[in-house]
Amino acid sequence: MAGAVSPSAHVVVFPLMAQGHALPLLDISKALTNLGVKVTVIATPKNAPLILSKISNFSEISSRTIQFPRVPELPEGCENTADLPSMALLVPFLKASKSMRPAFECILREMSEAGSCPLSVISDFFLGWTLDVCQSFGIPRIVFHGMGVLSMVILKIAFMNAPSLLAMPDSDPIELPNLSVPFTVYKRDICDLERWQDPDDPYSHIIAEIGEAEVNSAGIIVNSFEELEGDYIATLERFYCQGARAWCIGPALLYDQNQIERPMGSNQADPSQPYIKWLDECVGSSRVIYISFGTQARLSDMQMDNIAYGLEMAGHPFIWVVKSATWVLPDNGWEDRLKGWGLVVHNWVDQRRILSHPAIGGFLSHCGWNSVLESLSEEVPMLAWPMDAEQPLNAKLVVMGLGAGVMVREGGVGGTIASEVIRDGVKELMGGERGRQARDRAREIGKWARQAVEKKGGSSYKNLEGLIKFLKERVKELRIRYLEVVSQ
Repeated sequence: MAGAVSPSAHVVVFPLMAQGHALPLLDISKALTNLGVKVTVIATPKNAPLILSKISNFSEISSRTIQFPRVPELPEGCENTADLPSMALLVPFLKASKSMRPAFECILREMSEAGSCPLSVISDFFLGWTLDVCQSFGIPRIVFHGMGVLSMVILKIAFMNAPSLLAMPDSDPIELPNLSVPFTVYKRDICDLERWQDPDDPYSHIIAEIGEAEVNSAGIIVNSFEELEGDYIATLERFYCQGARAWCIGPALLYDQNQIERPMGSNQADPSQPYIKWLDECVGSSRVIYISFGTQARLSDMQMDNIAYGLEMAGHPFIWVVKSATWVLPDNGWEDRLKGWGLVVHNWVDQRRILSHPAIGGFLSHCGWNSVLESLSEEVPMLAWPMDAEQPLNAKLVVMGLGAGVMVREGGVGGTIASEVIRDGVKELMGGERGRQARDRAREIGKWARQAVEKKGGSSYKNLEGLIKFLKERVKELRIRYLEVVSQ
């Protein structure tokens, strides 16, 4: 069924139930309202409070709730990837999301019948099943990826050539025809390559299914900006069908800071938080290094010990976010020795607020794309420790391509990193010559990022405007085709 084009532009946003995927889409939703677009965000009951807390000050953004199904393979009440005890359960989680389809169809039908059919559904890459639903209503589906452009391009090339890559030694470089990359890519930099080609692995089946839906979608939005990755956009677009476009519209987090009028303090961390007070006390002394590895990383207790002792040996003030459910602080006086210059936080923190704090001088990170953008947007250089997914490629882009960071170690992911290696990395980033150069580059890139989202001439802001114009034209075309079909 196809409804009338809404007199007021309207977009439906459907994030994956994962904080690292949802937050950028919420930032993009806020940016869309600044262009006069109304947004409806789809959430599940347990994810709704986070969604509502981020959009409560934006009257043009509403939400609709869809129940997440209960399935035997998942823990009771699991509605977010952060609730998965192991990422081995990601496949059952993604399969369970397909059961949300009937409720999603009902929402689009209601909108259509009310004359407010959306210009588009912007849905996460992992929600490939939304494509069929959108097509049944004559609505363009736009894919949102949590990755940057270059990493996405490299992984797509690797996926297409997986059989030949699997026959290569891990230490061999990968050929990337007609693609100029500022670093060498090795087989070991491509995580999960074996799983992609294992016919008995459910992961390979669901990724192939999701990938097919992606390339047949109307386009893709990327949380990046042309000054950073513009050279690779045309290559990315070649992977899609029917002239689909790719729009770089990031860094999404900066729209909320720079573009949107909102009540004072609506996006600020609570200044009463102990970690903010602690950072305030550090201003004017040695710069602090921030350590966090995202919501999905699982580190062994031995590795956690090595981090603790490595930070102690480095001798630089630090704030470390610990999310391990099993590791405990060393009981040999470690905590007492670090009083005043080392802070361990076990609760959720506002990472953006920490990175923007004037006391912060470096970020030891897994190099998830959100963390990369947040760090560089705040002009903070990175100590790169990739662990999974496309993170090895992100780390190489930051360190070798942009010169805005230092690598903890070379040689891919896996294995336990010694405390001495961590010590040396921290000391180099915070006080060495390579760290100084990385800091200078991070400052330059941060300026590029802010310029990209400016209303007057910003590349990402113009792309956001171009996206809305494209959708208005595309939806008219799809509705005409739909009416021709149903009239036959």
